Amino acid sequence: MKKLPQQSGFAALAALFLVVILAALGAFMVTFSNTQQLTSAQDLQGTRAYWAARAGLEWGLGSVAASPGAGSLTEPSCPGSSTTVGTGFDGGFSVVTSCQRYDYTEGATVVNRFIFQFTSEATTTGSTPGSIGYIQRSVSASMECVRNEAVQPTYSCG
Repeated sequence: MKKLPQQSGFAALAALFLVVILAALGAFMVTFSNTQQLTSAQDLQGTRAYWAARAGLEWGLGSVAASPGAGSLTEPSCPGSSTTVGTGFDGGFSVVTSCQRYDYTEGATVVNRFIFQFTSEATTTGSTPGSIGYIQRSVSASMECVRNEAVQPTYSCG
């Protein structure tokens, strides 16, 4: 009877190394896929937050333009220094719009012009700053209201 040569087990070590490398590659791919999904979801929420903030800004601009002072002799006014426009927008956002009125001065004379500065901020409801689901977007705009004495003594905003 012929004696078989002794095997050293090199193929088993190579196969084990290959299995470990493939498992690590699979784990990396799963992590990368999850990160990509989370980034995509946050991007979508960021867009929704922007449009919710934009809606709050347009509400503030429209409130001044439609206020009793616009188109009359009465001075237009802000809808409030800080107004919560609403909650529960698409995606669960809370929108706060703030308005500040500034008198316009030429030299030492305060004239019949007002500058309204609006800021609207949309934040996700139910999450805290710094957490993964927290999204915040802020937009701002200015509007000027002028009393036109020449044509008709009324305020026009735009």
